[in-house]
Formats: sequence, structure tokens, C-alpha cells
Amino acid sequence: METVEAVLALMAACVALAVLARFAGLPYAVVLILAGSVIAFIPGLPQIALDPALALAFFLPPLLQASAYRTDWPAFLRNIRAILLLAVGCVIFTAFLIGLVARLLIPEMPWAAAIALGAILAPPDAVAAAAVLQRLNLPRRIVTVLEGESLVNDASALVIYRVAIAAMAAGSFVPLEAVGSFFLLGLGGIAVGWAVGRATLWAFVRLRDTLLETALSFLAGYAAFLAAEMAHLSGVMAVVTAGIMLGRAQHRVFSARTRLESRAVWQFIEFVLTSLIFILIGLELNDILERLGNRSVWQLAGLAVAVSLALIVSRFMWVFPALWLPRLIRSLAGRASPPPVAHMVILSWAGMRGVVSLAAALALPLGFPERDLIIFLAFCAILATLVLQGTTLEWMIKRLGLVQPPHPNGIDPEEARARHIAAQAMLEAIRKRASDVLYGPIASDLLAEHADRAAHLERVTQGGGAAAAERAARRAVRLEAIDAARAAILVLQAQGELTEELLTKLGQELDFEENRLRNALG
Repeated sequence: METVEAVLALMAACVALAVLARFAGLPYAVVLILAGSVIAFIPGLPQIALDPALALAFFLPPLLQASAYRTDWPAFLRNIRAILLLAVGCVIFTAFLIGLVARLLIPEMPWAAAIALGAILAPPDAVAAAAVLQRLNLPRRIVTVLEGESLVNDASALVIYRVAIAAMAAGSFVPLEAVGSFFLLGLGGIAVGWAVGRATLWAFVRLRDTLLETALSFLAGYAAFLAAEMAHLSGVMAVVTAGIMLGRAQHRVFSARTRLESRAVWQFIEFVLTSLIFILIGLELNDILERLGNRSVWQLAGLAVAVSLALIVSRFMWVFPALWLPRLIRSLAGRASPPPVAHMVILSWAGMRGVVSLAAALALPLGFPERDLIIFLAFCAILATLVLQGTTLEWMIKRLGLVQPPHPNGIDPEEARARHIAAQAMLEAIRKRASDVLYGPIASDLLAEHADRAAHLERVTQGGGAAAAERAARRAVRLEAIDAARAAILVLQAQGELTEELLTKLGQELDFEENRLRNALG
């Protein structure tokens, strides 16, 4: 019962801290870690210890699957070179550079343990930057590269992490064997993820039940992860592969209701798991510091600063040569131009570490050499990047002039064109039914409404001074109508003429329509 009460108390604290972070304009993760650290020093509180084996297996699969599910696959493929240079090349470079720094600063730390620390800190977390990126209208390519990198870099970093732990257990680190294991673990994980994804899609087609489909989508990530881990392959690559497959098939396989309701469920799961992992690492800090009592505060502070600085600088050391020089060489041949320096500065600065690094640090085996020191250094590096880079990323983006002004019509031309094409397709389908004996009168009634909508979208697509005002007016009128309908059914319910079940059904329909209008042209 004590554990249940502690978890519920942590959840309540997470909600309160989320409100505080929003009010203060600070990154949510920073507030959670700091609060967890403070709470850990309150006397009389029960000790919460996270099982290392549970850290990766419980927290990572749904978080990775959610990111993979949302991946824009065509955009990912268009930017595959830049993404892989960061997600694989930069991760390997950072892991070994941080390992070298750790080895120089702490000579008694084995090489495998130093590389494990580097692998823990190597992958940046897109979730940490998402709050800033979503508020600003950035060039789409920057967002695509950062999101695509975060999808693959966790896998490559955790493969190195697993190889380092295995090398520590074996007592030796052989580079050629490590490279072979890297590719074997990754490709094997992809194969397992593909098999789980295919099996899950086969089941989805036959379930046709929103509740069961949502539950199965949640279980698919765990199934992919555990199956790959049991086969001693990369569970992370398995989860990412299965998540991409489900995300690409969602519009063919899922019903509209499943897509709407499962999205809300997944958002809740992401919030809960991300919040708990951030606050748990803060809660463990007190015990970790006690076990590091053989080192002075100044020693620990110096190590933390050195590792954090090396982590931040390492990304600049990789990004500029890797992304700029190859393109510059091609541009000399007249085929391409180097990317703007401002873009590379943001790609370098958006290197905040987050939940994956935390989970990997906590998942180190209990007998691992320098485990407490590695967790402490990981904690400090994550906190440093979140505070320093997370709080200044928006300022830097604005300072470099990368925020794109809003479109005069209030909507991106590409989105307006897509909406116009969809509206035209709807109109043509209704016109085909207009000559039917049974459907003709109904289709004729719908023609005027859909023809008007298609014409409106065409005006928005082509531009025009009145397009934005017309769009706002259409939305306002329809939202007023929905509010009136909602008030009317509430009156019926208050008069006892409407059951709670029917009120819920009608209210949900109005909610769906309102949600559509607030996210569309209206």
C-alpha cells in the first residue's frame, strides 16, 4: 500500500509541477528533476528505488513507439543522409569522445564503463526540444532532421550501451567484435520489429474494436522490445520498426474513432512515463551522493562540469564538419550549396539530453563498476543541457532569425492545397450519387454545402485579401452553432428528457466536430 500511495503522490506532484513549469516558462523536465532532487532531501519520506531491469523494459518501449508512430516517413527518407550523420555518426563520435574524457579524468574507470557513460549521454532527446520547436514556425527541414535523429539515435546509442556492458562482463573490449555486434544487434532488432508489426496489423484488421485496438497498440511496443531482448538483439530497434509500421498503416487500418481515442490515451501515457522517470532520477540523487562520499564535493563538481562541457562541445565538433564540408565540396562542382550556418548552430544547440539517457543510466546493473558515479555524471549532464540549452534555445532561434512569419491567409499553402484536393474529392463522390434513384435527392441536398466548401478552400489556396477573414468568420459561425446545440441538449438533460448515455453520445459528436473545426479551415 505504501508503494501505491507513493506513486499516486508522485503523480499529483507531476501535475502540479507541470502547471508550475508552464507558468514560469521553464522546460518541464528541468522543473521535474530539480523538484525530485529537493523532495529526496525531505526527511521521513519513504525511499523509492527503481529496479534497474525495470527501467528500460517499462519506460522506453511506449515512449519510443509513440515517437516512431508520429514519424513523417517520406520527409524522413528525403533527409536520410543528414539524419543518419547525426543519429549514427554523431552518436558514435560522442560516445567515444565522452568515454575518452571520462577515462582521462577518472583513470580507475574501466574503458567499457567509460564507453557506457558515453553511450548513455550520446543521444539527444527530441521531447526536450519539442516544447520549443512546436511554439515556433521553423523551417520544416530543421524540425524533420531533429525529429528523425531522435528516432534513430536512441537505438544506435543503446546498441553501443549494450556492447559496452557485455564487454565489461567479458572483461575485454575488442573493437572489431564491437562493430560486428553493433550491426548484428541493430539488424536483428529490425527483423523482430518487422515481424511484430506485421502480426499486430494482421490482428488490427480483424478486431474492429476501438478499446481492443488501443490496448493492442500499447502492447505491441512491449512485445517487440521483449521479443528482441530475449533473442539478445536490439529491443529499441524492434520497437522503432514496429512503431513506424503502425504509424504508416494507421490511416488504412484504424477507424476514425480509434485514431481519435488512442491519440488521447497515448498522450496520457507519454506524460505519465516521462514525468515519473524525470522525478525518479531526482529522488535517487540523495542515495547516490551518500554512496559517493569517498569523493569531495569539489571533485564531483569538477567532473560534472567537465563531462557536461565535453558533451555540449562534442555536438558542435561533429555537426559542422559532417553536415557542411561534404555539401560544400559538392557545391564547388555546382550541384549543391552548403546549409546555412544558422541551421547548423540550431542543430548543434538543440542537443538536450532526456528520458532515454535517464532510463539507460538507471538500468545499469547493480554491480557495474562506478555505477553511482556514472548515474551522477549522467544526471548532471542532463540537467546542464536542459537548463543551459533548453532555456536558451528559443532565444537563439529568434536571434538567428529562423522563425518564419505566419502566412497572410493564416494557413500554410501546402496544407490549404491538400484540404482543397480532399474537398474536391468529396464533392466529386457526391456528384456521382446525384443521378441515383435512391441517393439522388440526398446527394443534391449535400451538393450545395460541399461545393461552397470546395470553392472557399480554392480561394484560400490561391490567396486573396479576404481569405483569412472569411476563414475566421466561417469557423466562428460554426463554433457558435455547436455551442448552441450543446446548450440545448444540456437543457433537455436538466429537464429529465435526456438520459446520461444519450447526452454523452451527442456531446461526443459535438466535441469531434468542434475539434475538427478548430484544427481546420471551418
